[in-house]
Amino acid sequence: MGGAAGAGADAGVVVVGGGQAGTQVADSLRAAGYAGPVTLVAEEAGTPYQRPPLSKDHLRPGPEPEPLPLRGPAFFTDRRIALRAGVRAEAIDRGRRALRLADGTELAYGHLVLATGAANRSLRCPGAELPGIHGLRTLPDAGALRRGLDAAREVVVVGAGFIGLEVAAAARARGAAVTVLEFAPRPMARALTPVTGEWFAAAHGRLGVELRLNEGIASFDAGPDGRVAAAVSTAGRRYPADLVVVGVGVDPDTALASAAGLAVDNGIVVDAALRTADPRILAVGDCANFPSAHAGGRVRLESVQNATDQGRRAALTILGEAGAYDDVPWFWSVQGPHRLQIAGLSAASDRTVVVGDPASGRFSVLCYRDGLLAAVESVNRPSDHAAARRIVGAAAPDPEEALAPGFDLKTYARAAAPAG
Repeated sequence: MGGAAGAGADAGVVVVGGGQAGTQVADSLRAAGYAGPVTLVAEEAGTPYQRPPLSKDHLRPGPEPEPLPLRGPAFFTDRRIALRAGVRAEAIDRGRRALRLADGTELAYGHLVLATGAANRSLRCPGAELPGIHGLRTLPDAGALRRGLDAAREVVVVGAGFIGLEVAAAARARGAAVTVLEFAPRPMARALTPVTGEWFAAAHGRLGVELRLNEGIASFDAGPDGRVAAAVSTAGRRYPADLVVVGVGVDPDTALASAAGLAVDNGIVVDAALRTADPRILAVGDCANFPSAHAGGRVRLESVQNATDQGRRAALTILGEAGAYDDVPWFWSVQGPHRLQIAGLSAASDRTVVVGDPASGRFSVLCYRDGLLAAVESVNRPSDHAAARRIVGAAAPDPEEALAPGFDLKTYARAAAPAG
């Protein structure tokens, strides 16, 4: 790796993607003293912004908030980072170490970082292209959805994942009738234990959301004006809708890597240091498939934490500092009045212990695997989440200890920290 840093200083680092991961790579390079050219290529025009608020604050009633920038207005100038916004990266010439952009420009690189993110998964059913059916990924998406919600009275959300339920809660807060269609038997089934998933199903019911589980989408009907008027479920039921939001997951954007001959398998395949098979090319964030001790194998994660922490690790790799990416994954979601926070990655076979009382609306679920604390799901208990991030995978209260009256995760983590 010693020669790699020298090559990077000569030709510079080019980062493709202006989201959390790509911006963090550029920031971390400069923070670590990298003096060579750094160029950030962003397909979206304008200043890179934070995406998580788009399904939360951006959709709530009240004045439309301004997008939150990822960095301050002088960041790119002060850090000498060349921002090429509003232009798409089209092809990688690995032999020449050059990236071709859609405007015909070629950028030479010593290292290339792919932070291309992911794109919304589309529905392939009759009527899926009707006006009034929305996805949510970008700022323009959020603006269009917000304007639609201003007038919507009957909303159907397809998919009870994080995004779908955040939108459902926002639509209810605006007074719309909301139906959520979810093919799985409980909401957020891929991410949560049954205890937490079922609690959120009941919580959304109390908010007035009609949650239809084990019921996917079959088709959409148009009204006389040609816009969506109803959603027809796989159970044959017809739900009136003047607005539909589709939140059925995302697919990693791997086209650039695949065309360049790099390995792709549910993301761009990288090693523990986030390098592809071409050591001059790295991948980070939503698009990267990496080995994870927390997952017990390869995984691709979609979270701000993963994007930013991988951005930091990629910068160190470029600078020749050996090391593996092994940060504890964590996630959050705000759904109406409820905050969900997760540290670690749970699995269906985990033993679970509940701390606190779900009936009170404040509890955590501790997930044990092979004698270790693998994950903690916290509902409206931020102090538990902060504690969990310190001890997941490193130290754990015995399940029987966690079940004892008066057990407090924050107190345990504070006592365990010196030994960890």
